[in-house]
Amino acid sequence: MLSVQLQTYLAEMKISATELQKKQLIGFVEMLAKWNKAYNLTSVRDPEQMLIRHIMDSLTVSPYLEGNRFIDVGTGPGLPGIPLAIMNPDREFVLLDSLGKRIRFQKQVQFELKINNITSVESRVEAYQPEDKFDGVLSRAFASIQDMLSWCHHLPKENGIYYALKGQLSEQELQQMPAGFSLVDTIVLHVPKLDEQRHLLKIAKQ
Repeated sequence: MLSVQLQTYLAEMKISATELQKKQLIGFVEMLAKWNKAYNLTSVRDPEQMLIRHIMDSLTVSPYLEGNRFIDVGTGPGLPGIPLAIMNPDREFVLLDSLGKRIRFQKQVQFELKINNITSVESRVEAYQPEDKFDGVLSRAFASIQDMLSWCHHLPKENGIYYALKGQLSEQELQQMPAGFSLVDTIVLHVPKLDEQRHLLKIAKQ
C-alpha cells in the first residue's frame, strides 16, 4: 500500500526515483514506525501520514538544493536529511542532532538501508566545528530564523545558502532576521495530500 502511495505522490511532484530509492524511502518509513514505539522519535504515528508529513515534505526541497555538501541541523530522526540523501546519492549530508537515541536510529537506518552518503553527528549545533564548511545548511522545524542564523553562522561556506523549511510565514520573524543576512528567495512548496502551508526560505550571508 505504501509503495503505491509513494509512486502516486512522486508522480504528482514530478520526481523520478529508481526502484532502489523507492525501496529505501519505504524502508525508512517502516523503520521509523517500528522504532517510534520505543523511542518516540516523532509525534506522527501512522506510516501513511509519515509518508506525507515526513518523506514528501522533505523531498519538496530537493529541486532547490545547490552544491554538493549539506548539513541538516536539528535533524531529529533524519528529516529532511535522510530522504534527501536517498534521492541525491551523489551529494553528501551530515545529520546533526544532540540526542543520542536519534543518532542511534539514523545509524541503524544507514546500516540497514545501505545509505552511503550520510554521516550522523551527535552534538549541539553551537559546539560542532566542522573542518569542511557546507554548501547548504538545512533546517526543518528546528528554530526561529533568528536562532538558526545565529547558531549556524559558522557552518556554511563563503557563498553557502541557508534553507529554512517553514509552515506559515511570520512577517515578524522575517523582520527579526539578524544583520548581515539577506532573504534570497521565498518558495511556496506543495506537499501531496497536505492541506497546510509550506515554505522554503533561502537565506544568504551578505
